[in-house]
Amino acid sequence: MPPSDDSQRDASAERFLRLVQGKRRGTLKIYLGLAAGVGKTYRMLQEARELQQHGLDVLLGYVESHGRAGTVAQLGGLPLLARKQVFYKGHAVEEMDLDAIEQRRPQVVIVDELAHSNVPGSRHEKRWQDVEELVSRGISVITAVNVQHLESLHDQVLKITGQDVTERVPDRLLKAADEVINVDLTVGELRARLEEGKIYDPAKVPTALANFFQAENLLQLRRLAVREVAQLLGRQVETSAGGSEAVPAQRRNDDRLLACINANERAAKEIIRKTSRLADQLGAAAWYVLYVQTSRESGDRIGLATQRHLINNLQLATELGGQILRVKNDDVVRAIQQVALDKHATLLVCGLTSPKGAWQRLHRGGVTQDLLAAVAGDAQDLDVFLVNY
Repeated sequence: MPPSDDSQRDASAERFLRLVQGKRRGTLKIYLGLAAGVGKTYRMLQEARELQQHGLDVLLGYVESHGRAGTVAQLGGLPLLARKQVFYKGHAVEEMDLDAIEQRRPQVVIVDELAHSNVPGSRHEKRWQDVEELVSRGISVITAVNVQHLESLHDQVLKITGQDVTERVPDRLLKAADEVINVDLTVGELRARLEEGKIYDPAKVPTALANFFQAENLLQLRRLAVREVAQLLGRQVETSAGGSEAVPAQRRNDDRLLACINANERAAKEIIRKTSRLADQLGAAAWYVLYVQTSRESGDRIGLATQRHLINNLQLATELGGQILRVKNDDVVRAIQQVALDKHATLLVCGLTSPKGAWQRLHRGGVTQDLLAAVAGDAQDLDVFLVNY
């Protein structure tokens, strides 16, 4: 007889309890969902209640119920921290009170809306940075986020939904988490909840169904969420097994990936995110982001906006776990080959920039075509992955 949902939740709470009790550093647990309304906040509150029953000091640091009756009902009996009011541009904005949480020092704090951007002037720009601070100070955190907010998936989500998700969380947060739980619903169940008014105000339902909550969108987001958690679990199993031969999980290998970018903001972001995903999937030993600065791209020849975009892209690479390499050379292809040799790269990740078909792009000339020709004639064992944007 399969275990009930209640018994699975009890086991989850007990597992998290053991983690909290066994670590000096705070423990991080993340509930990941495919979209709003799957029940992430509800599940966090259920677990908070179960942990409280086990004797832990639990605090609701920030909870967003969205007025959903089932979620509101779960708040009863749990200590809820008052939100801090911050005045910004003449308006009062409610934010999580990070200082109050650290002064109160609960064993476990519930922090909803992980991808939230804090009001300007806050200690940290993003809530995920608040969470990192809490964990570093020995306070365990249970939090929630939707899959579309993961940084490395931004380009895929944009293609699936047509929406540019501006609030994003670096993937390293999930990789650092002690537990990641996929809160799953079928597409039919989620759309039914939406139609019943259990997610948004009824007036917003038709627009939501016709846009973000289209069945095909949700199906693809669901696949992303399931795949993400499966990959994370595979890494955890490998780590726990200590290299046991019985576990055929991804292992770190000798692959080293080299992403080649220029000052093109959009192209660079897509190449960086794709390289990050590939490095994870391959279990690569390391991955790098190379920017070859030509004399045409010196500081006095490119605009401040372009320089700012380049800096942001290099910062993105760092957040995703890449190592930054910058060289000055007017022979871009030769510079890439030399860096690839120095870093023992096994895979180059480059972009195609023309709006024409793939074969036309490769035959129109340019750095990518020259690089492919050079690699083909090189004795070095080096493959190339082309990112279409």
